[in-house]
Amino acid sequence: MKPNFDQFKDIPGTTIFTIEKAREGFQLNEFCMSLRTQENRDRFHADERKYLDEWEMTEEQKKAVLDRDFQRMLDLGGNVYFLSKIFAAEGLSYVQAVSTMTDMNVQEYQAMMLAGGRSPDGWRSKKERGEA
Repeated sequence: MKPNFDQFKDIPGTTIFTIEKAREGFQLNEFCMSLRTQENRDRFHADERKYLDEWEMTEEQKKAVLDRDFQRMLDLGGNVYFLSKIFAAEGLSYVQAVSTMTDMNVQEYQAMMLAGGRSPDGWRSKKERGEA
């Protein structure tokens, strides 16, 4: 029996990596894993678009990579553990990269995490803010 992940769609800041997302993001995640080698990182940085065109990703996925829009990459099937290969290739720490997926700068995000994470009080539902 497949779990009902729809129940989590109302939680702000939550992306569930389902089998459907895994299928959607397969080529994106394969591209990310290719960045493990220096040779591929050098090829990517030399001509990003040319290197991306070697992968059967959608144009939307390629644009998200070019824009370094990590949240969009997650939305398009990217897995944060694979996306970390892009972070590393860019010389970003995990905290720096993940903070771009929030409405906080790096220092605010780091302070929030060191203080125990996002407060359970406050915005708990997209419907509460008129999003859905």
